[in-house]
Amino acid sequence: MIASMTGYAAVAADLPGVSLAVEIRSVNHRYLDLSIRLPDELRSLESALRERIAAESKRGKVECRIALNRTSPGAATIAVDAARVAQLAEAAAAVRRNAPDATPLSVEQILRWPGVLAEAAIAPEALVAKVHELLGIALKDLAASRDREGAKTRTVLEACCAGIENQVARVAPRIPAVHAAYLDKLGARLREAGLDPDQDRLKQELAFFAAKVDVAEEVSRLATHVAEVRRVLNAGGAAGKRLDFLMQELHREANTLGSKSVDAELSQASLELKVLIEQMREQVQNIE
Repeated sequence: MIASMTGYAAVAADLPGVSLAVEIRSVNHRYLDLSIRLPDELRSLESALRERIAAESKRGKVECRIALNRTSPGAATIAVDAARVAQLAEAAAAVRRNAPDATPLSVEQILRWPGVLAEAAIAPEALVAKVHELLGIALKDLAASRDREGAKTRTVLEACCAGIENQVARVAPRIPAVHAAYLDKLGARLREAGLDPDQDRLKQELAFFAAKVDVAEEVSRLATHVAEVRRVLNAGGAAGKRLDFLMQELHREANTLGSKSVDAELSQASLELKVLIEQMREQVQNIE
């Protein structure tokens, strides 16, 4: 399966005290151009995240954004720091041992003590693990998105290949007749000029000019290149650069066919081929 370089994925999760969102988007590019935007709290993860994303993408301009937002105080869960309460209880017990008449701490006093009440927060290790988890989900969604785009692109390319094959099938049988008609036309002009086209020297010149307008080789190469395009599409993988090269070769042959044509139908076929090849070239630019 071939994959497009165009894709998008976004995932998010609510964690204790924070909300985390990962967004990845990619568009076509000649090489892999990766950019990552991270909050300051996650800046240390940039190298690891870059390596992970690069391992999943061969080409394309890929942009990854990770957002970390603190939840509002009203939405956060109030938690009691048990360790802080235990420390406070030990301190109070030590005071009572030295001052038995001291009044014990009330629940209200304990809750008011600094650090006892806190908004729930996720541990740094758990946050890092969650970032990698969400990134993995986003990369999988991005790959699925690019695969879907690639499947649609392949359908368009195969339709264009069929169109090129139809043009080749239309003009290939006409080549011998066009070649013979061109020779007859040259011979008639020579006779009008009072020359004998059957002379050896003139025969050689006629054969030379006839070879210059022979398009059998171009038509054959068009068919060969289309077969190679189909093979590359069936093989799948990172096929973009190979297909781009084949588009250049197809355009070269179609252009030569038009420049050598001495027949209106061949010229029309050349124009149709150029349109189809240009459509393919635009689609190939998006293939990884």
